[in-house]
Amino acid sequence: MSPANTYHKEFDPPLALKDSIKCFWYDRVDFEETGLGLEIMPDGYAEIIFYFGSECTISKNGIIKPLPSPYTMGLVNTPVVLNAKNTLEVIAIRCYAWTVFDLLELPPNKKEIHLLGHPISQLQPALSDCMASGNINKAIDLVRNYLVNVKPQTAINNGMLLKAGAAINTANGTLPVNQVANAANTTVRTLERKFKQSSGHTVKDVSGLIRFEQVRNYLLLNPIANLAGLAQELGYTDQSHLSREFKRYSGTSPAAFIRNLKNK
Repeated sequence: MSPANTYHKEFDPPLALKDSIKCFWYDRVDFEETGLGLEIMPDGYAEIIFYFGSECTISKNGIIKPLPSPYTMGLVNTPVVLNAKNTLEVIAIRCYAWTVFDLLELPPNKKEIHLLGHPISQLQPALSDCMASGNINKAIDLVRNYLVNVKPQTAINNGMLLKAGAAINTANGTLPVNQVANAANTTVRTLERKFKQSSGHTVKDVSGLIRFEQVRNYLLLNPIANLAGLAQELGYTDQSHLSREFKRYSGTSPAAFIRNLKNK
């Protein structure tokens, strides 16, 4: 399912935040009155999201929940659907899974949707004014400057997790945990403990989502794909392993996903 019209733009983080934040982004989504929503697929990132305009809900497995603004969206392991009645505008921060809670100085949790009781929520009125005047760049600057000014020491000094995260990203989620630990100059036990303390998830959890994202992105660009070769390239045991993991995260098989793309 998809809304009538979407516009998406990404903005690079400043140098001081590159280890913690993948990007800032803006979306404008024009929803039709038909009830169609915007499907959000799993990936390896956590998001801090402000929205403006129409009231917004999120649904998963038939359960619909209203969303506050701002909110955080943690790692999701199955698709969720965003719904609104009219035009929705979004300003968001895409964080690495292992940095988002340290960045906000919040305790980690595994909730997919988290009601954000955090001082960053005080930006909502100023961001609303930016949206009303169409000044997207100013809105991004407000969020960027806020995070640069409050970036905690834990997010600056956690070199072990930053090395581990860089290794995971560089290998697109294909590295075994022991090799991630080697890249971070630590033991598997210490890495897993620190990683879970920081993200609420294991290295394997995050690596699996990053690897799924690579498969999904590849199929979006190459709907006629050699799945056996892709499985080998991305470190799956075989094509069946890739298909099982793909269905686990997307709710559908790679073949059905490709058919759906061709029918659009």
